[in-house]
Amino acid sequence: METRKKYILAIDQSTSATKVMLFNKKAELIHRSSLPHRQYYPQNGFVEHDGLEIYDNTVKGMGQVVSETGIQVSNIASLAITNQRETAIIWDKNTNEPVCKAAVWQCQRGAKFCNDLKGKDWTQKIKEKTGLLIDPYFSASKLQWMMTNIEGLKQKAENKEILLGTMDSWLLWKLTGGKVHATDYSNACRTMLFNIHKLEWDMELVELCELKISMFPEVKYSDEIFGYTNPELLDGTSLPISGLIGDSHGALFGQQCYSPGIAKVTYGTGSSVMMNIGNLPVDPPEGLVTSIGFSKGKKIDYVFEGNIHFTGDTINWLVNDLQLINNASETEAIACAVDDTDGVYLVPAFVGLGAPYWDNDARAAIIGLSRDSLKAHVVRAALESIAYQVKDLVDLMGSSDMVQLTDLRVDGGPTRNDFLMQFQADMIKSKVNRANIEEISALGAAFLAGLAVGFWKDLQEIASLRKANRIFIPQMSDEKRDELYKGWKFAVARTRLKIQ
Repeated sequence: METRKKYILAIDQSTSATKVMLFNKKAELIHRSSLPHRQYYPQNGFVEHDGLEIYDNTVKGMGQVVSETGIQVSNIASLAITNQRETAIIWDKNTNEPVCKAAVWQCQRGAKFCNDLKGKDWTQKIKEKTGLLIDPYFSASKLQWMMTNIEGLKQKAENKEILLGTMDSWLLWKLTGGKVHATDYSNACRTMLFNIHKLEWDMELVELCELKISMFPEVKYSDEIFGYTNPELLDGTSLPISGLIGDSHGALFGQQCYSPGIAKVTYGTGSSVMMNIGNLPVDPPEGLVTSIGFSKGKKIDYVFEGNIHFTGDTINWLVNDLQLINNASETEAIACAVDDTDGVYLVPAFVGLGAPYWDNDARAAIIGLSRDSLKAHVVRAALESIAYQVKDLVDLMGSSDMVQLTDLRVDGGPTRNDFLMQFQADMIKSKVNRANIEEISALGAAFLAGLAVGFWKDLQEIASLRKANRIFIPQMSDEKRDELYKGWKFAVARTRLKIQ
């Protein structure tokens, strides 16, 4: 195995941008490029991305990192890919172009199909097969919508002219010049089409969604070599592509949650809360799902997971849409300008509520406003809403008889906000361990890529590289915590009231 090379190049294809990062053997971030892509909202509840724009940004970002650092491509050991999950795309394998824009994980176009499945008593069977709840959040209903609403697609499927996948599969196909159609277990398990017990695409669910198995990618372990880049992309050099993994799973691996009971929270546009539960896919507490955490060495680690639709994006809403504040970095000082929210709660159910409520009909609300309410109260309520939503899920995970929470590790841009992290520790009544590096999903993918090519020897070597930035200790009294959380649960209930 190659051990003399100096770097791992990692692509983090996220909801808002495509980032390309260069890591050295000490797991230090050497350089980063970030290129945003456009968000499309063609109709109410629809959220889309342009797959070609994302691929072009990926190639451009790779070139920027190489040129701006002056490194030799020959010194790169491998290319890793971590990606926004559940976002689904279909492309023509002859033209290498998407048949339509990608349906983003936030997209609700599959809501009717999901409701139909629930009405036909598919809920338990799908949960038993996939570990998931029926929800348009997952890829299956998005793909079914494309197949039934895009003219000519079913015939193309019959003719084996089209392929489907999540964003990792799309980038892998394009980067290899159309030679490799594959994904990893972490991405496959989030489609609602993959049997997490048999570790294969479930034919019954494939047919239920009016899809063809010929469209599906091969599923591999994250620490395998998936293929090699087209030499035209990087100075005539072909790089091995390994370390494919969904972004939340990459963060789990990057945070070194290798043992049952260790959990992580990734604070991004939305948030993923995951807890390692070991090598068996046990049933989760109600409101959570069971997923594949990561796969390496021909073994699978499973997790309990809960997904929150709006956390960091709530702050973006305050900045870009309400224009209440100028930028996210202001929120800590503004929140600390008042002693509390004075009874104000913000429930960011802009596209419904994710785990543990799974209510697509809930809508966002600011509750408890009075004539004395200030901007600071609303901003503080927005930050606190992030911590409350995480508490909803951490409390559930801690209620399982199968495995108990032992450590919570956090990463993502919002973790730079000390007020939020302290309030998070206060809410869950547990230490919050903040990572030393913000780009932990990319680092996790890089670790797996490095293991595939011998850049790092084993998990023990990787564990020696971990550095914590700060550990936040809970300080709030039980009485105060219970009072605040009771108010949150009341506010959530108000957002779920339906007009008869």
